[in-house]
Amino acid sequence: MSDALFASHLLLWALVVMLAIVVAALARQIGVLHERVSPAGALLGREGPRPGEAAPVVEVEDAAGGRLRLGAPDPEGLSTLLLFVAPGCPICKVVLPVARSLRSAEGGRLRLVVASDSSRAEHAAFVHEQRLERETVVLSAALGLAWQIPRLPYAALIDAQGVIRARGLVNTREHLESLLEAREQGVASIQEYLASEARSEPEASGVHSGRMREARQESRGGT
Repeated sequence: MSDALFASHLLLWALVVMLAIVVAALARQIGVLHERVSPAGALLGREGPRPGEAAPVVEVEDAAGGRLRLGAPDPEGLSTLLLFVAPGCPICKVVLPVARSLRSAEGGRLRLVVASDSSRAEHAAFVHEQRLERETVVLSAALGLAWQIPRLPYAALIDAQGVIRARGLVNTREHLESLLEAREQGVASIQEYLASEARSEPEASGVHSGRMREARQESRGGT
């Protein structure tokens, strides 16, 4: 009886060890797949001014009553993250804290401007609800028309010279971060960067194959 009990315990431990090995292998495979999955950037449509062009200059009024010329060269040398939102947009409320954290991570080199074209009552309630009193918040229908915003939330990154560096539909932190990444890579969007990388891979593979063929031909000639 004791021998059977010992054998059953030994078998159970063997199964536990095998299960642990399988889980570790699966976890490693998931990590490999995660590295291979291309990052999804902000969706850049065909509407509005394009990255690389001068941003439309629109004079607006902020929540404190001050006048701003959004899109003009910044006298303080700051880039501007222009985030278009709406009080009734649930995703906008999720993206707002992300935009704030990105602004903080840029260490004072980035200005955040939150824009809406809702009614004044809705706008005021939204500012209070989201605690945006200390943020630069503007209410302007002309601004959205100038940028031809198709859907919300939408963001645009403008450099200190008033040039659009990236723009697109932003639903997640990854989308917002992709605007900054596109600026660093010098491309209009992450999709453009990934497309150029995909085109370069076959070319590199062709060069490698050509060198391999030359090496094989030289080896044959030497023999």
